[in-house]
Amino acid sequence: MPQAKISYASTSAKLSDKSRYDYFARTVPPDFYQAKAMAEILRFFNWTYVSTVASEGDYGETGIDAFQQEARASQICIATSAKVSRSMSRYSYDQVIRSLQQKSNAKVVILFTRSEDAHELLVAANRLNASFTWVASDGWGAQEIVVRGSEAVADGAFTIELASYPIPQFAEYFMGLNPYNNTRNPWFREFWENRFQCSLHDLGCGKHSLRDGLFEQESKIMFVVNAVYAMAHALHNMRQALCPNSTTKICDALKPGNGRRFYREYILKTKFDAPFRPADTENMVRFDTFGDSLGRYNIFHYHKEDGRYVYRKVGYWAQNLTLNTSQIPWEGHAAPTSQCSDPCRKNEVKSMQPGDVCCWICIPCQPYQYLKDELTCADCKFSEWPLANLTGCYNLPEEYIRWEDAWAIGPVTISCLGMMCTLFIIGLFLKHNDTPVVKASGRELSYILLLGVLMCYSMTFIYISKPSMAVCTLRRLGLGTSFAVCYSALLTKTNRIARIFSGVKDGAQRPRFISPASQVAICGGLISCQLVVVMVWLLVEAPGVRKEVNPERRDIVTLKCNSKDSSMLISLTYNCILIILCTVYAFKTRKCPENFNEAKFIGFTMYTTCIIWLAFQPIFYVTASDYRVSYQVT
Repeated sequence: MPQAKISYASTSAKLSDKSRYDYFARTVPPDFYQAKAMAEILRFFNWTYVSTVASEGDYGETGIDAFQQEARASQICIATSAKVSRSMSRYSYDQVIRSLQQKSNAKVVILFTRSEDAHELLVAANRLNASFTWVASDGWGAQEIVVRGSEAVADGAFTIELASYPIPQFAEYFMGLNPYNNTRNPWFREFWENRFQCSLHDLGCGKHSLRDGLFEQESKIMFVVNAVYAMAHALHNMRQALCPNSTTKICDALKPGNGRRFYREYILKTKFDAPFRPADTENMVRFDTFGDSLGRYNIFHYHKEDGRYVYRKVGYWAQNLTLNTSQIPWEGHAAPTSQCSDPCRKNEVKSMQPGDVCCWICIPCQPYQYLKDELTCADCKFSEWPLANLTGCYNLPEEYIRWEDAWAIGPVTISCLGMMCTLFIIGLFLKHNDTPVVKASGRELSYILLLGVLMCYSMTFIYISKPSMAVCTLRRLGLGTSFAVCYSALLTKTNRIARIFSGVKDGAQRPRFISPASQVAICGGLISCQLVVVMVWLLVEAPGVRKEVNPERRDIVTLKCNSKDSSMLISLTYNCILIILCTVYAFKTRKCPENFNEAKFIGFTMYTTCIIWLAFQPIFYVTASDYRVSYQVT
């Protein structure tokens, strides 16, 4: 009959294979739980590039295989792997340490080794003055013998040990044993003689006591007790089920001894609170379908406290990792890094090599891009800019000239002074409205000219106002029209003077249409042509606002009217025609008599106007991208 077994110390993952070990159970977890805990420690500290060392044999090889599977699932890369054995020489251990040192970025080393192998590795690291952060399995655990003589090299190590607690009742029982009350154990006499270095044939040897000296309970005692109790609970439950009314110890139903049934129906279903557990702990003994116990591990950190090295418990693992980082004294007050490539800066993304998840090249994003993820730079939309932490974009503030800007204060001041002077001149004209001088100057056209000058000055305020549909409409309507009013008045005046003196020279009759009413009508007709041009422009290209971003300066969003620069210059073409005609007539009337010598001043004005307008167009095109300069030019 197959015999069911409950182990208290076998942790090999191979024992979970029910095709080979179909009646095996254990009160300790298999090593793949330990591998899972080690991988979670690495992910917790973002150690994604590590080396591994395993002992030859079932414990080390199956354990490190399980860790490598967990590492791949957690995107942790193995820089190099090595194996050690008891037969290795000192030189071979040195070679292992040198191979670890060659991977300089892998500052963390995973150990799945027996205690003696871990000790030899630390000794070799001490010889070569190598420094690593060790993450070790329970083969190292919290044993002092592993680090003896190599404490400085082991400083900072994380070690794992099966979660257990001492059983005071067992300690009391064990320390009360002697060769005379423990005759059932055939090996106890040998243990006694070895413990006290005496022979029981001597009279004084049996007088020693285990209470003398230091007694440290083996950490796996708890699992031995749990295994015994698990078997007892399973037998008790089977007897209760098969012999409910039996008063004898063994009924007939128990005698066939069906091992398969006993294992599957009673051992695997056994569930009880661990005996002798401290009141503040919780430890349920039970088995999964593979006969394995649930994984529970204590996490220790080896470091110096008050001048001596100690193992300090800093966390535990029970399906999930819990770490108290406040108890970990990092050198430099920060956890070490163990990555194939250095972390990218805030504005950089990783460029991964195909099939490689741990090594990368850092590539900077453009200033107008944000980090969509750690591998991708994404463009912000036009009129947007990346946030300071590069996690997204925000709408850029709209730039336009404001009343308090220095760019606005100058033109506004000049315009105000110009309007005051113009109003002063209008006042003088009104005061002397009926004098011969005012009448001779063409009183009505002079008023129209002064009105045009006022309109030109007032356009400054419209251009400085925040762009809107109304403001943009007034800009289109006002700029060309204000110039047209001025130049139409000047053209009408110079044309009148030219026709008068041309008729005098020829001895002809008085020219037609030189009366004030006719002059105003002609001037109005000239102005209306500009109004027609503007109206057509407004119909063809509806007024509105737009946000403009220069591809070379994407961090600036300019709020502008949606009219094209070329359209505005086309609308001013009519004014150019008026200027040219004014200049021609001013040149023709430059030698008029003294009473009409204003033609000379008009001529001078038109010459300078031509120069200014010739300079205006190229400057306007060049500065169109800067709204502040273009406003000044306008």
